[in-house]
Amino acid sequence: MPELRAVLRNPQLEPRVKVAVLDDLLGGADEFVHNFLRLVAEKGRSGQIEDIAREFDRLLAVEERRLDVELTTARALSEDEARDLLKQIEKASGRTVEATRKVDPNLIGGFVLQAGSMRVDASVRGRLEGLRQELVKGR
Repeated sequence: MPELRAVLRNPQLEPRVKVAVLDDLLGGADEFVHNFLRLVAEKGRSGQIEDIAREFDRLLAVEERRLDVELTTARALSEDEARDLLKQIEKASGRTVEATRKVDPNLIGGFVLQAGSMRVDASVRGRLEGLRQELVKGR
């Protein structure tokens, strides 16, 4: 919600105003979550709630041995194809894989796997680019 983000990041608003906004929005939320977000706002850190949530998700993924990946393929995969590919990734990584899938026809064929800062490019486009760079170096 861009409007909420703007309110929480606005340095001109006092923390108590931000707490009131969160209180209104969180009405029936879990008490632990409500109290945590209220504390964050009271301490003047409400503009960092998204960063806190990302870090919490990262720590939870480590604890659960979960690997969040972005899988980009040249064409849409069938459910069976996607499941088989993700099982291979799980086997290689030793973790449970949760994938966001995208299609990019510019890859020509193959796939690109992004997990955090790690990137595996097994696409035809990536291989052609690698070959081009090798040819340029060889001059």
